[in-house]
Amino acid sequence: MMTQGHCYSFSCIITIYYFSLFIHSLASPSLHLCRHDQRDSLLEFRHEFSIYESKPNPWNKSTDCCFWKGVTCDDKFGQVISLNLRSTFLNSSLNTNSSLFRLQYLRSLDLSGCNLQGEIPSSLGNLSRLIYLELSSNRLVGEIPASIGNLKYIRNLSLGYNDLTGEIPTLLGNLSNLVDLGLLHNHLVGEVPASIGNLNKLRVMSFENNSLSGSVPISFANLTNLSFFILNNNNFTSLPFGMSGFKNLVTFDVSENSFVGPFPKSLFSIPSLIAVDLEDNHFTGSIEFTNTSSSSTLQYLLLTNNRLDGSIPESLSQLHNLVMLDLANNNFSGRIPRSMSKLVSLGYLGLSNNKLEGEIPGWLWRLSSVMLSHNSFSSFEESSKETMIQVLDLSSNSFGGTFPLWICKLEWLNFLDMSNNLFNGSIPSCLRHFDLTQLILRNNNFSGTIPDIFSNTTNLQSLDISGNQLEGKFPNSLINCKALHFVNVESNKIKDTFPSWLGSFPSLRVLILRSNKFYGPLYHRNMSSGFQSLRIIDISYNGFTGTLPSHFFSSWLQMISLGVESDEYMEDIQNFSLVYSSMEMVNKGVEMSFERIRQDFRAIDFSANKFYGKVPESIGSLMELRLLNLSSNAFTSDIPRFLENLTNLEALDLSCNKFSGQIPQDLGKLSFLSYVNFSHNLLRGPLPRGTQFQRQKCSSFLGNRGLYGLEDICGETHVSNRTSQLPEGMSEEEETMFNWVAAAIAYGPGVFCGLVIGYIFTSHNHEWFAQKFGGKKLRATTSAR
Repeated sequence: MMTQGHCYSFSCIITIYYFSLFIHSLASPSLHLCRHDQRDSLLEFRHEFSIYESKPNPWNKSTDCCFWKGVTCDDKFGQVISLNLRSTFLNSSLNTNSSLFRLQYLRSLDLSGCNLQGEIPSSLGNLSRLIYLELSSNRLVGEIPASIGNLKYIRNLSLGYNDLTGEIPTLLGNLSNLVDLGLLHNHLVGEVPASIGNLNKLRVMSFENNSLSGSVPISFANLTNLSFFILNNNNFTSLPFGMSGFKNLVTFDVSENSFVGPFPKSLFSIPSLIAVDLEDNHFTGSIEFTNTSSSSTLQYLLLTNNRLDGSIPESLSQLHNLVMLDLANNNFSGRIPRSMSKLVSLGYLGLSNNKLEGEIPGWLWRLSSVMLSHNSFSSFEESSKETMIQVLDLSSNSFGGTFPLWICKLEWLNFLDMSNNLFNGSIPSCLRHFDLTQLILRNNNFSGTIPDIFSNTTNLQSLDISGNQLEGKFPNSLINCKALHFVNVESNKIKDTFPSWLGSFPSLRVLILRSNKFYGPLYHRNMSSGFQSLRIIDISYNGFTGTLPSHFFSSWLQMISLGVESDEYMEDIQNFSLVYSSMEMVNKGVEMSFERIRQDFRAIDFSANKFYGKVPESIGSLMELRLLNLSSNAFTSDIPRFLENLTNLEALDLSCNKFSGQIPQDLGKLSFLSYVNFSHNLLRGPLPRGTQFQRQKCSSFLGNRGLYGLEDICGETHVSNRTSQLPEGMSEEEETMFNWVAAAIAYGPGVFCGLVIGYIFTSHNHEWFAQKFGGKKLRATTSAR
C-alpha cells in the first residue's frame, strides 16, 4: 500500500548499507600496474558489450586498468577485486564463456540496471571469491542457476526486478555467510525451500512480488538475526505458529498473500519491531496486544483487508509509538476506544469499511489523516485543542444535520469527503479559506446556490457535489482551479450555459453535468481548441441545443490516442479510491456505477438534449472512444460512415433521433462492439451481418419501418406483425409514432425514450394517442423519466 508521505513497500527501507560497509573494507586502487591477464580479460569484456569506448577515461592498454572507471584492484597483487558497472547500458546477454568469469579474484560485482538480457550463466558460480553480487533491475530470464550455491563467501545476493522463473534453488541454503538475499519482483513459483532456514546470519530476506506459495517453512525459526522479513504479494497460506524468536526483527511485511488463521499475537512481543504489514490476507478473529513489549517501538501497523472482528481493543494504546494505524476493510464493531488518545505520535488512522458506530472522539482531530468511511458513525465531538487534520474522509456514515461548522476550523485541511450522508442546508462559504485538493460532497441533501468558494483553491483536483438539491449557476470561481482533474455536478438543479472555459484546463479528465438544467449551445465561436486531456464527458439530460461543427472534437487528444497517466495522479486514485466513484453512465445499455473507472476508458454521453443537424465528422478521429451515446436528440441525415473508424468502441447508442438511410455495413466489423441501439429513427435497408449485430436485442432496432433482416433477432412473427395494417388515416410520420409508442408499451419505460413521449403529447395528435393506447400508461411512462 502506498500512502501520501510514506513508503510502505518496506523493501524501500533496505539500502545498499551493507555494500557501503564492504566497499570501505576494500583497498584503494593500486599504485602498481594491474596484472596483464586481468587487463586482457577486462578488454575482452569491453568488446563483448562495447562499453567505455567513447567516454572519458576509456578502457585501453595505454592506462593502468586499476584506474579504469568502475574497476578496483588489490593494492598488493594488482588483481581486480571489484567491478561496478551499475547503470551502464550493456544491452546484451552474458555468455557462458564470457571473459568476465576469468576475473577469479572478484569480490564485488555490480551489473544492476544494465539492461542485461538472457539467462544467468551457470559459470557465474565460478567466481568463488564473490562477497557482493548485484544483478537487479535487468531483463534476466530463466531459472536461478544452482551454481550460485557455490558462492560460499557471498554476503549480499541481489537478483530482484528481473523476469526470473522457476523455483528457488535448494542450494541457496548452502550460502552460510549470506546477510542480504533479494529475489523480489520476479516470477518465481513453488514453495520456499526449508534450507533457507540454515542461513542464520541472514538479516534481510526480500521475496516480494513473486508467485511463491505454500507455508512459510518452520525452519525460518532459526533466522534469529533477521531484521527485514518481506514476503508481500505472493500466495503463501500459513505462518509459523510462534514468531517471538525473531528477536531482531524490524520490518515484517507479508501483505497481499493468502494467509489464514488467527491474528499472530506472538509477533508483537518483539521489542525491535517498527513496521508490521498484514493487509490483504484472510486473518480472522479478534486482535489483542496483551503480550506487547513495554518498550515497543512499533510505528506502522497495517491490518487492512482481512476478516478481523470484535471491538478495537484497549490494549492498542500500549503501542505508544504508533505513527500509522490502518484497520480498514474488516468487521470491527463498537466504538473507537478513548484510550487510543494515548497514541500521541499517531498521524494516520484508517478505520473505513467496518461496523463502527457512535460518536467520533475529539482527539482524532489532532491527527493528519483520518479515514472513517463506510461505518455507522452519527455524531462528532469537537476538539478544543489544536487541530492538524489534512485528510478527512467521513463518507458513507449516518451523519445528518447542517454542515458541521467546526470543520471550518481545520486550518490545514486539503482533502474533505462527506459524501453519502444525510447532511442538509447550504454549503458554507467558510470553505473558501482552504486550499483544497479534493472536495467531495455528493449524495447528501445540500440545497441553495453553490457558493463561489474556489478563488483560493488553486490546487483543487477533484470536485464532486453530485446528487444534492443545489441550484443557481455553475460556480465561476472554478476558473481559478487550473489543476482540476475531475468535475461532477450530476443530479442537481443547476441552471446555466455550458462552462466552455473548462476546455482550457490542461488536466481535466472527467466532466459530468448530467441531469441538471443547463441550456443553450455547446459550441461558441471563440472555442478554437480545448479539452485536450478529457477522457469522459457526460452532459446528458439537460437542455443543450444547437448544432456541432465538424471540427468540434478535433482537439480532444486523449480520446484520439491513449496518454500516460502521471504517477502522482494515479497514486491519489489508489490511495483514496474516491476520484471516480459513483459516476453513472450508460455503458453497454445499462446504467452502472463505477467504483473505479479503468484507465483506458473513454466515453461521450450527449443523450437527452436538443442537438440537431449532422454528427460532427471529427468524432471519427476519436480512436480510443469506448462509449458513444447520442440518443434522444434530433440528429439528422445518414448514420455517418466515419463511425467505422472507432475500432475500440464497445457501446453505441443513436436511438431516438432522425437518422435515415442505411446502417453502415462495416459497423458490423467493430470487434469490441457489444451493445448498439438504433431504435426509433428513420432507417431503411439491411441490417449489418456482423456477429455484434446478430447478438443484439430486438428492441435495439424497433421503430425503423424500412429496416429489414431482423428475422434472426426478432423472430418471424414480430417482423410480420410490424408490416400489418395500420389504423385508418395514419400518415407516415404518425406511423413512426405508432411504432415508438407500441414499443414503449411492449418493452417498458426503460427501453423507450422519454423525450419522444414528450413530443407525442405536444403534437396535434396527443388526444388520439391517449385514447388509442391509454393515457395512464403513457403518463406513467413520462413521469418515470
